[in-house]
Amino acid sequence: MEAASQKTFYKKVLVVDDNPTDRFIAKKMIEKCSFAQETILCESAQQALEYLRALEDEPDALPNFIFLDISMPGMDGYEFLEQYATFPEVIKAKCIILMLTTSLHPDDIERAQSNPLVIRFINKPISRDKLEMISNDFPAEN
Repeated sequence: MEAASQKTFYKKVLVVDDNPTDRFIAKKMIEKCSFAQETILCESAQQALEYLRALEDEPDALPNFIFLDISMPGMDGYEFLEQYATFPEVIKAKCIILMLTTSLHPDDIERAQSNPLVIRFINKPISRDKLEMISNDFPAEN
């Protein structure tokens, strides 16, 4: 991802994770790799849903990617997806969802991969190689 050091790939990403360490690592790696101009951090699925709803009338302000943790208290990543599925198409068409987890349990992998809203399942932490894979698979529209 050497080209990333010269320019930023995406405008905005949203990281949804209850773990402050994982949020910190994700933000730092995204910044270090110049993956996005802006990284929005949400510590809960509910907070992320509210953030996205508030941008419904501003599609250009929506994140290009949502890095969504599976295991969170209150509302987990799968419950987030159930709510997100009811959102207007303008939101769903703009945001690419990547599920994050520390779990290697086959049920988690299968459940994430079988959801049509989830584009990819990624093991934490976010790394340079994972961001490079994403940028190769989803070229920026800059």
